[in-house]
Amino acid sequence: MIPAQPLRSPLRRALLAVAALLVLALLVAEGSATGYVPTAVATVVTGALCVAALVVPVERFSWTAAVAVTASGVLSVVTMRLSHRPEVTFGAVELGALLFIVTRAVRRARLVTAALLSAASGLAAGLQPLRLPRTEYGDVGQIAEPVIFFALVLAFVLGLYLRLLDTFRSREREADRQAQRLEYARELHDFVAHHVTAIVAQTKAVRYATAKGHAPAPDDLDRMMAGIERAGSQAIESMRGMVSVLRAPGEGPATTRPSGDLDGTLRALTEEFTAAGPARAELTLAPEVTEPGRGLPPALTTAAHRLVRESLTNIRKHGEGVGRVSVDVRPTPEGTLAVTVTDDGHAPPSEKAGKAGSGRSGFGLTGLAERVEALGGTFAAGPREDGTPGWRVGAELPLGSWER
Repeated sequence: MIPAQPLRSPLRRALLAVAALLVLALLVAEGSATGYVPTAVATVVTGALCVAALVVPVERFSWTAAVAVTASGVLSVVTMRLSHRPEVTFGAVELGALLFIVTRAVRRARLVTAALLSAASGLAAGLQPLRLPRTEYGDVGQIAEPVIFFALVLAFVLGLYLRLLDTFRSREREADRQAQRLEYARELHDFVAHHVTAIVAQTKAVRYATAKGHAPAPDDLDRMMAGIERAGSQAIESMRGMVSVLRAPGEGPATTRPSGDLDGTLRALTEEFTAAGPARAELTLAPEVTEPGRGLPPALTTAAHRLVRESLTNIRKHGEGVGRVSVDVRPTPEGTLAVTVTDDGHAPPSEKAGKAGSGRSGFGLTGLAERVEALGGTFAAGPREDGTPGWRVGAELPLGSWER
């Protein structure tokens, strides 16, 4: 949206005033060519109406254009019956305005209205040369009318092109909005899944301990309940932020966007994971990444945050026998940012066999792969390459011009 302040600036108002005075001066000069005051006044009025139809708001265009075109046609018919006729010009400003009325009608008006206004404007433009003396009709028929017809065709084609261009832009904006909504829906899935899995993990821990006859102590139970309450509140806040965004497209939800502090956001994720249990998460950040004044680009920070969050969520959901999780973020000599999350758990048999659709594959990792590839990076998820038990999720993101 164009800011309102520049539209109301003194310079812009001055330029508009100069343009209006120039158009008015041209209309007066053309009207005075008739040598007859009533015709001169009428020429100025009809020309001003045609120009006004080009600048009025869209909702008033149809009526203003209809009045202007009608006035122009009536003046041409009346002038044909008068002895006082313009010797030099039949109204170049008015003719140009009529041509642009065709363009604006085809671009902005509804189809029926556009057709009627285009036909009426074309007729009014064709009648204008007949305001000249009858002795000029030979030149009018051979030169003026073909030129006006050709100009009308160009005006119509220009209006049609602009209409198609507006339609394309409108569809493109709608597609962008839809893509943004889908992006927000993915964000909501990731955040809610992250918090809900924490709730499920802590609830299972309480039930398991109670079933074995080792009920948690009151302090431990209170701590677990507080963690469940906190995770539930965060999930609700995320959903509320998403709903507000979907109601007002274009506004980013603060609750679903990591801050630029990669160290703080990743440390919060690992600490929350450790507090929810049953495994412990350790974070390792290279000094280059956390060095003051050398923050990573926002796109990389967001991608790294999402990868770690989704990986920890998958470990909660599908990890078996996980006791330790390592999160490592560091730049590489190849000019990329390596983000790796590994655990020491046991993969389900389907995953060891490498079957598609295994427990840890799904929309979360698919979305991560899409995000990483969109940034020009590489993504991999699978059993650890060194042969030790566990699962590894890693990505290498191009650092671009970031100084290492």
